[in-house]
Amino acid sequence: MTAISDNALAKRLAHEAGQILLSLRAEGGLAGKALGDAGDAAANAMLIRELQALRPDDAILSEEEQDSEARLSASRVWIIDPLDGTREYSEGRSDWAVHVALAVDGVAMVGAVALPSLSQTLCSDEAWPLAPSVPPLKMLVSRTRPAAEAVFVAEKLGATLLPMGSAGAKAMAVVRGEADIYLHTGGQFEWDNCAPVAVAAAAGLHVSRVDGSPLYYNNRNSYLPDLLICRKEYAEDVVKIAAQYRA
Repeated sequence: MTAISDNALAKRLAHEAGQILLSLRAEGGLAGKALGDAGDAAANAMLIRELQALRPDDAILSEEEQDSEARLSASRVWIIDPLDGTREYSEGRSDWAVHVALAVDGVAMVGAVALPSLSQTLCSDEAWPLAPSVPPLKMLVSRTRPAAEAVFVAEKLGATLLPMGSAGAKAMAVVRGEADIYLHTGGQFEWDNCAPVAVAAAAGLHVSRVDGSPLYYNNRNSYLPDLLICRKEYAEDVVKIAAQYRA
């Protein structure tokens, strides 16, 4: 039996978790928080089971699992978010995602982001040629709590704000050419952006902290304060304007 590659595994698992979530929502027996909780649990159980079976020597960091410091000594760590955008999922929207990523020595090397409602799963081993940017410049922000810093940067750049749900959906909107910049300063965790960062980097986008510094994963504290994913031609200006806001 041929061993499945890390990229193929990430893509398959993200897709299958998405199908579990779609099926559960279609059943119609649950709604609101109960639906989100059930979806998180069902998708997480499958992901953990498959990763433990197929990658038994690797560590796992999941939003839905009790964290263990044992992962800190591991070179390879799967970082997963079984349901990114629980609110959007529960409301019947399309802007939610499933994240499956592999960080190797702290770097997001492999990632798959499933957008189940759009019937698409994007992976870090696939070429996603970026279409030319079409004016006006478009910046993605949270649909419920746009960060003041992102609004400031958008105003300086003359960018139009595009509210959207999950982090994965926003990051993939840049990969898909629907927007140019995703700037987030409201705080996230590693599982919120590890897979999106791997996919975005593979697509040729700029990925970093808001100050332009690299993103590292499998930290003792899994909290990540900020994130920038954008077309490379805008990265320098975004970093400079964001610094002005913080000055």
